[in-house]
Amino acid sequence: MGWIGIADRDEGRFSTRGFGEDIGFRRIGSEDVLLTRGSFVLETRMSPDSGPQELFSFERSYPWERAFSLKAIPGGGIFLIHKHGHSITHAAIQISSNDRTDVIRISYVWDSIEGWARLGLERPDESGVVIRDIEAPRPFLLADWREAMLGRGRTMAMDVQFAALSTRVEPIGPMPTLCSPSPILTPEGYKPISAMNFGDQVVTAPSETVTIGHRVARTVPARGSFAPIRLRAPYLGLVSDIVVSPYQKVILQGSDVEYIFGRESVLVAARHLMDGRVGRPEPCGALVTYHQLLTARHDVLTVGGTQLESLYIGRIRRDDEKFQSSLLAGYARNTLPEHGRRVSKEIKPFEAITLIDALAA
Repeated sequence: MGWIGIADRDEGRFSTRGFGEDIGFRRIGSEDVLLTRGSFVLETRMSPDSGPQELFSFERSYPWERAFSLKAIPGGGIFLIHKHGHSITHAAIQISSNDRTDVIRISYVWDSIEGWARLGLERPDESGVVIRDIEAPRPFLLADWREAMLGRGRTMAMDVQFAALSTRVEPIGPMPTLCSPSPILTPEGYKPISAMNFGDQVVTAPSETVTIGHRVARTVPARGSFAPIRLRAPYLGLVSDIVVSPYQKVILQGSDVEYIFGRESVLVAARHLMDGRVGRPEPCGALVTYHQLLTARHDVLTVGGTQLESLYIGRIRRDDEKFQSSLLAGYARNTLPEHGRRVSKEIKPFEAITLIDALAA
């Protein structure tokens, strides 16, 4: 199945058949069944100055006592409680705090049949992730999630950007960032990324031919840090529009870059290009599927005429916990590369605004 519930400040949606590309011909069962395996994902803004805050919670008393709560605590911490009858599951996790208001993604993934769960905390704009393993989690009543997703009998903080429920074990960590039709430059010309596979070749900057290690893909709610962005031609050297994730890194270079930053090139996240000219929000359905290419080095791909970075995974294969929790868990470790520094330096949001104004002038 896949994603069956999505909620934000404007609406709530729930379907036991799933949404969009995840829709199934059969329902997962009646809504009074137990959800023994699944994932709950929530994105929210967190300020280092804020006090304790209930991010998302619900409570039920019939036919037995049940409750679920995610609470933010000062310093970048998250506290989870799940009550199921007389059994209580709880966990705390913390990510490094800084002096800015961050968007963080919280993932609670459980498999009560296998007897394990994990609580993950990550910032979409950084490659770091913190994971806490949980033993002997309890299942959920599907009807409780239906009511919570539809906004009945639940608490959801104003800072929450979206919350979503999946019947799958959803990955935590490196995320693909290019929509299906994105044209990738190869020795034979442009090809859509969705048609590329292990062993195919791409042309990277500066004009090198590189063999693809893997193409990864993931379907996610089209909300928050997953909401797609259209980058528009002819800006950024594009010969056609492309649709990307807000956190796809674009390589910018030229005289303006050298003058402002004293470097040949810089990285800027696509979300900082949304000025109404270069980048705009891309309307879509409930879900969006992203792809990316994994190469031996951290390379620069030519996509539709502009330069974008390939998938960056750092040294994830050395960390068993993060590797097993990630989208890469199904691949043999000896087929995965190790990436050191990124291809260039990423500039800050206010710097990106200055640069884009100069480039679009």
